[in-house]
Amino acid sequence: MINNKAVVVLGASPKTSRYSNMAVRQLKSNGFRVIPVNPGHSNVEGLETVSRLSEIEEPVHTLTLYLSPVWSERIAEDILNLKPDRVIFNPGTESYILRESLNNSGIPYIEACTLVMLSTGQFSN
Repeated sequence: MINNKAVVVLGASPKTSRYSNMAVRQLKSNGFRVIPVNPGHSNVEGLETVSRLSEIEEPVHTLTLYLSPVWSERIAEDILNLKPDRVIFNPGTESYILRESLNNSGIPYIEACTLVMLSTGQFSN
């Protein structure tokens, strides 16, 4: 299955034990175009990473967060400028400040687990 929807994994890790890495693998295996974001690594699971959200020039269907609220709040403006169709706050990434910014910008978000959504067929909805 090939899916042309771009999915950004913010905080993607090359460490296979990390949930962000598992998400990259699962998204790839489900046919999504995955854009891993991590300024400290040049690739994750064979995909070239971008250092910051501002480097992404294509439309983004989903931005899935794997950063602590401290870090995501620091780049809230970049997240808003990306204008993803939706944002997923994975467990531990929830941020009241970022949620309010998304609400004010009209960007929908959900608090859920990307891995669970993928395994139950709810991710594409």
